[in-house]
Amino acid sequence: MLGVGAKFPQFHLKATVSNDPKTAFIDVNNQTYKGKWLVVFFYPKDFTFVCPTEIKAFGDLNGKFKERDAQVLAGSTDSEFVHMAWRTHKEELKNLPFPMLADIKRELTTALGILDPVEGVAQRATFVVDPQGTIRHVSVYDLSVGRNPQEIIRTLDALQTDELCPCNWEQGKETIKV
Repeated sequence: MLGVGAKFPQFHLKATVSNDPKTAFIDVNNQTYKGKWLVVFFYPKDFTFVCPTEIKAFGDLNGKFKERDAQVLAGSTDSEFVHMAWRTHKEELKNLPFPMLADIKRELTTALGILDPVEGVAQRATFVVDPQGTIRHVSVYDLSVGRNPQEIIRTLDALQTDELCPCNWEQGKETIKV
């Protein structure tokens, strides 16, 4: 698995951005959000049980990510058409405010090292990538356990200080001065 300090791999994927078949799909690559922080989170499968709780939670916090000049991207190994169907049929995903990447060839999940060897789907992984394309945070959870998007915001805040941040540091609190 790629870790902190590595460059986020080059990618070019279809993404689902709405429920309208005329405007539902866009192409997303490394240049699409150039100059922004990226929060790229992967989940195992559409039409499952834990995944929509996380996706909705990230969606609910999307404004907070935008305030931090960060673009959220969700991704799985499902196709863009499956993403659209799920968004259409799952009430809490209908107005999702960020793209859902379709890594159907499993190229990005393989390059990142997060393709689950048993299930053949994306592991529940989160990457925070700085505007230069360098991975600054990675976390991976068991397929059965949902993550905490609020912790990703806290981590993003700490990374954006460019200072030493103690355990449980939160925005507005003192950083460590050496």
